[in-house]
Amino acid sequence: MQTIKVERKDNYAIVQLNRGKVNAINHQMVQEIRRAFDDLETDISVKGVIITGTPHFFTAGLDVIELYGYDKPKMNEFFNDFGGMYIQLAKFSKPFICAITGYSPAGGCVIAITADHRIMATGEKYTIGLNEVAVNIQISNNLIRGYSYWLGEGKANECILGGKLLSVDEALDTGLVNEVYKLEEVLPKAEVKMKQYLQADEEIFKNTKYKLRRDWLESMEEDPKVDLEQAISLWWKPEIRAKMKAFVESLQKK
Repeated sequence: MQTIKVERKDNYAIVQLNRGKVNAINHQMVQEIRRAFDDLETDISVKGVIITGTPHFFTAGLDVIELYGYDKPKMNEFFNDFGGMYIQLAKFSKPFICAITGYSPAGGCVIAITADHRIMATGEKYTIGLNEVAVNIQISNNLIRGYSYWLGEGKANECILGGKLLSVDEALDTGLVNEVYKLEEVLPKAEVKMKQYLQADEEIFKNTKYKLRRDWLESMEEDPKVDLEQAISLWWKPEIRAKMKAFVESLQKK
């Protein structure tokens, strides 16, 4: 693993996104997350998982600079794996907590909403949300359903169409995150919450988690290729490519 770290505790694991300063998501990171969660799902010694980032960044979202250079076959593969990762995490049967250590827009929020509980660092500049419309990426039905599960359909509609990123306080008020603490407290508080979850009978927790998510999960399009067909097609639209190029160039100048 080169973009994530997996630390095993007594009966749970911590997956840390660890790719450069901002943990930008590329294809390699998606593949490594998928492999890690495949292993953790089937490992009977692991009863729950916490996913976290590095100080100030859970993840800044998709690595647009790298993705912009992918050819069509590579981009198709990325979208399919990214969509598959989201489905896999949403269906992860064990207790799953997201310790959000800072910025978490777009792709970071995609990961976060699959968790059972989200704890975020306080910070005036930290934001979280699905702002795909604002950055010219077609959002999928699966993501809309997941966002609506936590925010409610009306609020999700407002935020998605507006391409809105929520402040930490707004995320707490809407239910997108459950708790907020100082940065250095986020992971320890996530571990406290995990230990609380693990006091429950394992089978009862899994059954109850599925019952709570059943409508969300059953509304999912199981095939990422179908769910992301529009996103894949529109990625190559000349007008969008031009805007994406300008955005990439602005990032490269920073």
